[in-house]
Amino acid sequence: MSHVAAAVAFTWFGMVVAISFLETPLKFRAPGITLGLGLGIGRLVFRALNLAEAVLALALAAWLIAGRSPTAAWVPAAVAWTSLTVQIAVLRPRLDRRSLIIIAGGDPPPSHLHLGYIALELIKVLALPTAGALAVA
Repeated sequence: MSHVAAAVAFTWFGMVVAISFLETPLKFRAPGITLGLGLGIGRLVFRALNLAEAVLALALAAWLIAGRSPTAAWVPAAVAWTSLTVQIAVLRPRLDRRSLIIIAGGDPPPSHLHLGYIALELIKVLALPTAGALAVA
């Protein structure tokens, strides 16, 4: 069962890398994509990603429990869960509000919210494969 926990952790890892570090930056380089359009697409994509991540986070917890995974696997998993929680509960609502202002043609003041979100994505990118590897160790 620990192998399932590892598979869940690596699947979650792959989704974060694919969306946050491939799709998102490339979207803004596509011909004809305006900032407002890119932000509108991003809002939809990240809402879906975060929902999928929440399901995977619950699945990871369930499989870590069921597989009696080593205690060490729980630490990076908890780091990933905490990062996701902060993104969903704190950062994404604020980023959504900024995006809506821009989509409506406004010009919000500068913000470092995206940097915080990216930092938490990087933390998950480190924590998830570590949790997966430790789950089967």
